[in-house]
Amino acid sequence: MNRRLNVCRFRTGIAALALGAALGVCAPAANATPGIKVQDGASNDGPIKYTVKMASKTYGNQQETRTIRSGQTDDFTWQSAAPGGAKAVPDDCPGASGLARNAEGAAVRQVQIRFASVVGDNGSANVQLSFQARAPSGTNKVMVSGKALQCPVEQRLSQIVRFSMPTTGGSKTVTLTDGTQLTVSAARK
Repeated sequence: MNRRLNVCRFRTGIAALALGAALGVCAPAANATPGIKVQDGASNDGPIKYTVKMASKTYGNQQETRTIRSGQTDDFTWQSAAPGGAKAVPDDCPGASGLARNAEGAAVRQVQIRFASVVGDNGSANVQLSFQARAPSGTNKVMVSGKALQCPVEQRLSQIVRFSMPTTGGSKTVTLTDGTQLTVSAARK
């Protein structure tokens, strides 16, 4: 009987120890969770309002304001009339299906931007901006099936730029290889 009593006490002690460990009563101090880091200012994952301004002799002047969060990407496209007015592009021109055209079939200037930013612990944004642009630049006489056609010549630019900038109302200007200037400003929303 004494032996049976000792086994019951042992089992009760083990059960109490397991319950205490599950509740964290007996947890050693080495396994404690780290303290919470309190940051001054706004959270780094909050929405940020970015404005992208373009000044270009080839692709025109445009501006767009968008709001995204850290880690997101945003795609937008600008289209504008070609310098000298809209000129219809004959469908028989070589590569006509790949040209930037409006609903009436006239060649246009087109800029596509993919904007991505990640805000670091210091509140500064690391930005990657993909710039793809094309614009008609004169015409070439082309013979297609015995017919002489005036087909547009396109200028193209594709470039990726990376930079850091503040998200507290500052701006950053980058110059692309053709002289196009992009100014990006950012402010917390």
